[in-house]
Amino acid sequence: MFEAHRLGVLALLGLAALAGPALAQNFPSRPIRMVIAFPPGGPTDLVGRLLADKMKDSLGQSVIIENKAGANGAIGADMVAKSEPDGHTIFLTTAGAVTITPGMRNNMPYDTLRDFAPITLVVRNTTVLVVGPERSPNSAGELAARAKEKPGQIPFASTGVGSMPHLAIELFQAAGHISFLHVPYRGAAPALNDLLGGQVQAFFADAPVLMPQIEGGKIKALAVASGVRNPKLPNVPTLAEAGFPDTLADNWYALLAPSRTPAPVLARLHAAAVAAIKDPAVNEKLVQVGAIPAPSSPQELTQLLRSELERWGRLVREKGIKEQ
Repeated sequence: MFEAHRLGVLALLGLAALAGPALAQNFPSRPIRMVIAFPPGGPTDLVGRLLADKMKDSLGQSVIIENKAGANGAIGADMVAKSEPDGHTIFLTTAGAVTITPGMRNNMPYDTLRDFAPITLVVRNTTVLVVGPERSPNSAGELAARAKEKPGQIPFASTGVGSMPHLAIELFQAAGHISFLHVPYRGAAPALNDLLGGQVQAFFADAPVLMPQIEGGKIKALAVASGVRNPKLPNVPTLAEAGFPDTLADNWYALLAPSRTPAPVLARLHAAAVAAIKDPAVNEKLVQVGAIPAPSSPQELTQLLRSELERWGRLVREKGIKEQ
């Protein structure tokens, strides 16, 4: 009986080994859903649509964008984490949902390292400090001087409590010993609309959503929360260069799948995503909007997730930032 049981187990293992290549060959069997946890029109949406449109060429199926906004990306992240792990639902995430929000909540419905399988890093995004069109300061130093004159009164927009733009504000305030009136929005598009309309006076956001307005002269870029200047904004200094050290808050976007997605399916998704990012036309469009293409291995993405969870978790605890 023991021998029969052993043979049965070996047979099952053999079937499992054969199932891997079969899954890859049959995948995808229907359109793939790419969840973006922010409203249409924002930088994540822009990058996602470029990526989705090209990935379909490698996968032979449409990649459909589904915008699931709310809670700094946590609503969309939770939906993906609980989706069927068959590769037909993937998540284009910012740093916020998977490395910042977990530090702000005690009852997270998902665990970044446990509930997601890494596919690839997609882009790194410079976080840019911009101001509106009227009576705007000409430098980060001038904006800080105004904040000292009116502490806690100048409305400063972000894409939500605990978002990367919000943490950039926190770092800017700490470096300048100043305070603003933080005005959180549900995404970059509505915040930018209010900046243009004069309801808020300053805004940190990812370069892709800001470049058209910067290049059109409708808003002014004062500085970048990065270690180096953005190639599309060579005359815009880093905040460190402007006299505000320790203000590094670059955002990044990555593709994740639900954990337990079969390895052959993840490999197929990785190959399709990396090919799309490296495609000359897609690459050029990403660079033109101010994004920095950055495809990676799944292992490199895992290392990034671990280090960012530690870094932003520490800042969130120090500042007492809680989800609202």
